[in-house]
Amino acid sequence: MIPLSMVNPGQKVQIVQIRGGRGLVSKLANMGFYPGVIVEVISNRNGPLIVAREGIRLGLGFGMAHKILVRPLN
Repeated sequence: MIPLSMVNPGQKVQIVQIRGGRGLVSKLANMGFYPGVIVEVISNRNGPLIVAREGIRLGLGFGMAHKILVRPLN
């Protein structure tokens, strides 16, 4: 498992675990991020990490993305 913040653009990953308090876990769940969900990293440069899920693109801050543990699918 690696943090989402370390995934290269173009790679698809599956969320395995979210390391954070109830507030963070709840906020991410409301955005559609929870264990088992597959996302694709669109951009991982300076600034927010952009991910796509089912045709929707979302931006996550580096700190938040670092707390989402994923496993690569490719």
